[in-house]
Amino acid sequence: MKADVPPTVSSYEWWSLQDGCSAGPVQQQQQQQQPRAVCRGFCRMAESTDMEQLLTSFKKFAIHGDTKATGKELNGKNWAKLCKDCKVIDGKNVTNVDVDIVFSKVKAKTSRVITYEEFQKALEELAPKRFKGKSKEEALKAMYQLIEGKEPTNAGVTKVAKTGAVDRLTDTTKYTGSHKERFDDSGKGKGKAGREELVENTGYVGAYKEAGTYDDKTKAK
Repeated sequence: MKADVPPTVSSYEWWSLQDGCSAGPVQQQQQQQQPRAVCRGFCRMAESTDMEQLLTSFKKFAIHGDTKATGKELNGKNWAKLCKDCKVIDGKNVTNVDVDIVFSKVKAKTSRVITYEEFQKALEELAPKRFKGKSKEEALKAMYQLIEGKEPTNAGVTKVAKTGAVDRLTDTTKYTGSHKERFDDSGKGKGKAGREELVENTGYVGAYKEAGTYDDKTKAK
């Protein structure tokens, strides 16, 4: 007596399995194709994410130091900074001169900036030089990885000095003379009152420490 064949499985595949045989040719083909399709899907997603990160980094460097920049074009100064901050320039295979030459090569003749597409061409030019011994595709991928997700660093920006000498100079509790009179006990400036000598018609000499005590002294007597 023959068992019922499931509707989703062909007769050939069903009886091959019942007889202890391996999966039929259709099922084998599906099993082989499914992992490949999943892999291709993940690869496309990964590549898409990587390219988005590359574009994001391009935009961040494009607007660096320029409040009017749109993020669509990268000037020569910020291109050089990108190459330095992202370690594209290694001082051996790729130098500052190489970066400047490539920038001039990919940009339009009369332009002083490069677009994102021209930026990618510049990376293609530098990749084989930066990663010698790798294939063109491997070198370009490695170049992208240097830049993906990166943003401009603030190295070289002047910061407020914080040293012992500066602390002493800005400590109002150490001030003397007229400078001391310009600040209150908390170190806050008194403003105009601390800069001008205000006349008080009290009958006492200015800055007299016992001002206002005369009446108390006479009563005590």
